This record gives sequence, C-alpha cells and structure tokens, in this order.
Amino acid sequence: MTALNATHDPKLRSWVAAANVAGTDFPIQNLPFGRFRTAGSSEAFRIGVAIGDQILDLRAAGLVDTDDMNMLMNASVKDRQALRAAISAGLAEGSDKQAAWSKALLAQAQAEMTVPCRIGDYTDFYTGIHHATTIGKLFRPDQPLMPNYKWVPIGYHGRASSIGVSGQTFKRPQGQTKAPDAVAPSFGPSKRLDYELELGFLVGRGNALGEPIAIADAEDHLFGVTLLNDWSARDLQAWEYQPLGPFLAKNFASTLSPWIVTTEALAPFRAKFERPAEDPQPLPYLDAPSNRASGALDITLEVLLQTAKMRADGVAPVRLTLGNTTEAAYWTAAQLITHHTVNGCNLQPGDLLGSGTLSGPQPDQAGSLMELTLGGKQPVTLPNGEKRTFLEDGDTLVMRGWCERDGAVRIGLGEVAGTVVA
Repeated sequence: MTALNATHDPKLRSWVAAANVAGTDFPIQNLPFGRFRTAGSSEAFRIGVAIGDQILDLRAAGLVDTDDMNMLMNASVKDRQALRAAISAGLAEGSDKQAAWSKALLAQAQAEMTVPCRIGDYTDFYTGIHHATTIGKLFRPDQPLMPNYKWVPIGYHGRASSIGVSGQTFKRPQGQTKAPDAVAPSFGPSKRLDYELELGFLVGRGNALGEPIAIADAEDHLFGVTLLNDWSARDLQAWEYQPLGPFLAKNFASTLSPWIVTTEALAPFRAKFERPAEDPQPLPYLDAPSNRASGALDITLEVLLQTAKMRADGVAPVRLTLGNTTEAAYWTAAQLITHHTVNGCNLQPGDLLGSGTLSGPQPDQAGSLMELTLGGKQPVTLPNGEKRTFLEDGDTLVMRGWCERDGAVRIGLGEVAGTVVA
C-alpha cells in the first residue's frame, strides 16, 4: 500500500489556478493519467496528466520519452512514485518549471480523449453483493446468492474490442430473446437495455505465466482505477446466460472514463476490509493483514440520466442514485488480482478488471435500472414527467465518482458518459 507523502499534502497548491478551485476533480493531489490529442487533429495520442481544467503533456514536459501508456504502466512501483513526485513538484506553486511547463499544457475543452491505455484483456467480476442479491431475488427468490458467491470472486471474460471512452455512442444491440409464454425465441433489438455502475481496475506490471501473484504483493500490480459502465441487454442476457454466462448481452459496448486515478493518489482514501462475522472469511490465499487493514476503497459513486427530450429542452442530467464503494464491494482489488492469477494466468499491463455493479444496500443506491425498477415493475418517474423502466433511444447515462475525507483534498475520477441510439 502507498504511504502518504508530500504529494498528498492538503496544503499543496498548483500554479495552474483551476487546480486550486474547491470541488475540482483534478487538484494537484490527484494527477490522473490519460491519453489525449488536440481535438480535430490527426496527431498521435500522447500521455497526459489532468491538472485542474488542463492536461500536462508528459513528453513535452520532458517527464517521459514514450507515448506508450502501457509501457509507463509496466514501470516498477518505485519508478511510478518517482514520476508522481516529479510531476507534483513541477506543478506546485513556486516551481521553477512553471515557465517551461506552461507551454506543455492543453485545455481539456480543446482535447480529444481516447481509452486511457491499450486494453488487451478484460475480465468482469461480480463483487457487488447487494447487486448480486437483488438480481438473484428476481430470478431465484429461494436462493438469491449461489453457494460459491461468498467463497470465490466470480468473473467472466469480457470483450476488450468494444470498450470505448466517455462520450461513446452505440447502437441498441440486437439478439435473441424469449418471452416466458413463448414456444420459441424471437430476434430483434433489446427492449431491456440497462447500465451497470462499476469501477475498472487497470493492471500495471504483469506476472509471468505460471507464477501467481500473492495477495501481499497484489497492490504492486494495480496501476489505478477508472469508472466503467458495463452496458447490459437484460432480455438477451436472460435467454443466453445459462450455462456459460454472458455473451451478446454484454459485448456490444463498455464505456470508460478517460482518466486513470493511480493507487498512489488513492492512498488517503483507503478503508478497512471487513466481512460480517457470520459470513465465511476469505481462504488464506485471499487474506492478508494489509488487505484487512486498508484493502477497500472509499469512493462515492453517482449515476445521472439525461433523456433526448431533456437535452432538447436544455435540461441537465438528473440524479438516479448515489452510493459508496465501502458498502457495495464484497471483494477488494487485491483479491481480484490474486484470484485471477492463482491458477497461473498471466496478467499484462493495461488489462482491465471490472468490479461488477456496485450497488449499496438502499434502493436509492442501486447501480442499475434492473434493480432500481425491480426488473421493470416499478418505473422511475423523472422530474419532467417521463418514465423509465429501461433505457430508451437517445438516453445519455452519466456516471461520476470522487473521494473526500477529513484531512485530505477531494479528488475525482472524472465522469463516464454514453448515449444509446436506435
């Protein structure tokens, strides 16, 4: 686990004025990584760090000699911490780098962002116990959670090729569905399109094939965290998922925030990982004192919706739910990494591990419409009178995340937005 150091000092301020504005996602204590280029250009994407409303071009500032984000992610923890310290010192008030680095800034409003790294593989887990329980009750009232849920992190292999960055627009997926009273399935566009509020854990340094990552070392292999919307076609999913799990219901689109908030930036916002006493405790390979002491992340997550009519009327997105990861996740990122590799599987820099839907225990903390509307039985009424059971064409779904705690400066994960079209 990263120890607190000078880069986390709440008194630290930047010569980039926007970084000092209260409530900004990107103060100098954050410094998340992404890939950008000037909007409208054909330039190659470069590695940048968000600072206030600006992006610092790391190569132009002389901080890196590559535009390959995955190469940077493969660096040792020591080298990553040294780079963070150098960026922080150069952006701090009074730095002698101000004159030179000012020329390496680009306003975020003038930038085009892309997926923050090259994602070779994507595994989506199912760590949200309240989500799993609620969904389970809809399909299996007598046994909401399967017997293995509290013993082993459940996951499936997702599709990396259809992952896009915030602002992604995608077509409503088509596939087979089967009504309960139908003799045969039918083919057509999904009528039960949903979102899933997740965190994405991005792997830094990988491991060799056949060499598992011990839980005590797992955090050293985690580069950082981003927001993830794992769009889901619930009607396709219900028909296809047995016996091998999700397929077309999940692989048509997934959307990421453009920014990776590093594990170093998250150091002030760690929390204890505690299982209820009556629940099974993790098996020894998934347990470590460090994971129990501070393996969890304290991140507030928000979901907002803007319909096509709201957009036409100039109405801003409205909040659907608000929750926190400490109440939602049954497994930690370290446990996911360790379990993923315990059989010898080799992770690589840039691999994405989805947390699964992070719903809280209360109805207004749901991380999907499936939960929020109880499978479509209780429509959500929006302030303008529109109703939603599932997403309709033209809907834009926005997710935001941030960390705040006494004695630390608030940092944000940015936002991830996506729009479904016919």
